[in-house]
Amino acid sequence: MIRSRTDLSGPLAGLVVCDLTRALAGPYCTMMLADLGARVIKVETPDGGDDTRGWGPPFLDGESAYFMSINRNKESLTLNLKERAGQEVLWRLLGGSDVLVENFRPGTIGRLGFGYEAVHARLPRLVYCSISGFGQTGPYRERPAYDLIVQGMGGLMAITGEPDGNPMRVGVAVADICAGMFAAYGVLAALRARDRDGLGQWVDAAMLDGQVAWMTYMAANYFATDENPPRVGSAHTNLVPYQPFPTKDGFVTVAVGSEGLWQRLCRVLEAPLADDPRFATNAARVAHRRELLEALFPMFRRRTTAEWVARLGDAGVPAGPISRISDVMTDPQVLHREMVVEVRHPRAGRMRVNGVPLKFSGTPGAVRTPPPVLGEHTAAVLRELGYSDAEAAALRGAGAV
Repeated sequence: MIRSRTDLSGPLAGLVVCDLTRALAGPYCTMMLADLGARVIKVETPDGGDDTRGWGPPFLDGESAYFMSINRNKESLTLNLKERAGQEVLWRLLGGSDVLVENFRPGTIGRLGFGYEAVHARLPRLVYCSISGFGQTGPYRERPAYDLIVQGMGGLMAITGEPDGNPMRVGVAVADICAGMFAAYGVLAALRARDRDGLGQWVDAAMLDGQVAWMTYMAANYFATDENPPRVGSAHTNLVPYQPFPTKDGFVTVAVGSEGLWQRLCRVLEAPLADDPRFATNAARVAHRRELLEALFPMFRRRTTAEWVARLGDAGVPAGPISRISDVMTDPQVLHREMVVEVRHPRAGRMRVNGVPLKFSGTPGAVRTPPPVLGEHTAAVLRELGYSDAEAAALRGAGAV
């Protein structure tokens, strides 16, 4: 039977996760669990594996950079779940697992014999997590979903973009990542409940639900007024000033979230705006947004971004540059927080990946191993599950692994 590995550390050490996910939302969820010490065994099809292994360029020695960004700290086991022998291997794996995570379209995994009811009846302590576009219930449950579709349907694109421009997709697949994060949160909550009552349960995480939950104050604005929030570019519907401003050589972002900060900003700008009744309170500034911005834009163009960041920082006004990815990944604060780490991949060699964003004083997570090559751990996992070398060879010959 599969077991947790004694060489793993972190707050989730001791947990075994069977990962039946691919693309982004599911692998992001299981990567979060793996980063914190869970043993994650990623089950992939023998004929190509996770779809994202082919998403590129860029590729590093044939390995997809996209795939490697979300699959570190995992083991790769290839299984053909359409073969009875492959299904038997999965049942053995589940018998030693604490968690199953899958992101097939609703109903698909049930047709393979591994729906929640079947698994729960056989393994009642297992926490079963399903991630999908629209959830396991409701009129949209069987619709296919990609991040673009859900950003549109969840309201995010309608509030993103310039006022006179088209709706815009956020540059990172946030609907996918949001669903993966909520799923990881749900898995841990279900494990806590299992500690209490001894039973696993079904965690149903939907991309659309996550986007609706993320609407927070935008939804509150609508509930309060029955009006759709407008697109305001990089500004804020409820705060002014709270946006980028063009400088002599680029842009500076400025966030004024209190009246005290407004007074400080006015002192740094050396402008009499603080005494103007149109701008005396945030509510007044929102009402007179256009007039205030017309006054502020020429002021910020007088100095460089670096000068403004320094001056505003000295005054305690939140401000910063708009960094490119190359700037972010060499930023001293980012490096100090170990948010860029190096690992050695068996094919790609030395490579950089993002670090673990949660810091623990006693049981820290870590990037321990690089993303796996397809099927890299199949032989070892089969051996652990009790298959002899001859039986493993027979499984390969039958196309089950």
